[in-house]
Amino acid sequence: MTRESSGPLCGVRVLDFTWMLAGPYCTMLLADLGADVIKIEPPLGDPMRQVGPFLEDDQLRAYGGYFQSVNRNKRSVVIDLKSEHGCDLVRRLAGGADLVVENFRAGVMERLGIGYETLRAMKPSIVYGSIRGFGDERGGKSPHLNRPAVDVTIQAEAGLMGITGPPGGVPTKTGPGVGDIFPGTLCALGLVSAMYNARNTGQGQYVDVAMYDGLLSLCERIVYRYSYEGEVSGPAGNAHPLFVPFDVFPTADGFVTIGASEDPQWGRLCEAMGRDEMARDARFATADARLRHAVAVRDLVGAWTLSHTAAEVVEAVGLEIPVGAVNTIEDIWHDDHPWARQMLVEVEQPGSSRRVVIAGCPIKLSETAARVRTRAPLLGEHTDSVLAELAAGGKR
Repeated sequence: MTRESSGPLCGVRVLDFTWMLAGPYCTMLLADLGADVIKIEPPLGDPMRQVGPFLEDDQLRAYGGYFQSVNRNKRSVVIDLKSEHGCDLVRRLAGGADLVVENFRAGVMERLGIGYETLRAMKPSIVYGSIRGFGDERGGKSPHLNRPAVDVTIQAEAGLMGITGPPGGVPTKTGPGVGDIFPGTLCALGLVSAMYNARNTGQGQYVDVAMYDGLLSLCERIVYRYSYEGEVSGPAGNAHPLFVPFDVFPTADGFVTIGASEDPQWGRLCEAMGRDEMARDARFATADARLRHAVAVRDLVGAWTLSHTAAEVVEAVGLEIPVGAVNTIEDIWHDDHPWARQMLVEVEQPGSSRRVVIAGCPIKLSETAARVRTRAPLLGEHTDSVLAELAAGGKR
């Protein structure tokens, strides 16, 4: 497997001790942006290598889709952290690293002798980041620090599930693992920001991201509504509590979303529906009036969309009003947009005769492209080369 150096983080080295989703997504972003991410794995590998899906003809089963998706562009080095020799290797590798990232439970790295304070004493400019369910005491001594957490528990506790789903229904988690992915993204931003400061001052620092904090930030609306109005936000289905129409509507062959909350947009929608008088009707003429008569607005718009296909609705108003069909991945697959934007990217799948497709990098830079360069690594695929670089006294 060949590696090209490119991207704005070219020359940055990251020691990656993460697993599951939040941490690997964070370091994936750094790798997509050109960083040399060295994934440190135990002798049996990241357990997520065993999670599918797998291709039918894959006899190797080095990893499935879960691992492939968020570990592309990385190098794998096997180090046994249960041995003093392994931890000594980590300390030596840290001497040539800019960033260290982990998502173990609090105290694990300290017990191994490779925690932040130890590495900082060796290299004051080191930036060290962690992603945990309820954070690290360096960022605030929460009473929940020692509790384990996964996506669904964080979506629940940080308020996201409490506002997701149909009104009066069972609390519903979102489809993707945003309890992992959003904190992982925030950690990547924090790491790069801290590294920028370190390059100006020579001083590194600890970057602490709690999954809970990330999801509460994502749910910022529930905070200010409670503070301003005493409103305890609950599930609102697909509607918006402040804007109308801003919802999902049925069509003859599926569903569309329409967000025509501004008065000019509402006027254009009324025109497209052949109901110009609705734009002048006092019940609907202003955003505040539409909010007060939200049910009537939804009924009127829904009756119009139901008489058309999703494509016809998009064709009618899509250039003037935010509107979109509710797509499945099959629909997305046949849309030119994700292919043109390299958001669907083919990579090699070791052990299989065919290539697979994973989601690409959403960060587009005009001069130093962030992109998927290589497939996820085999377990220990780069151990020899990375240790040879260490012996040579520098980065690759």
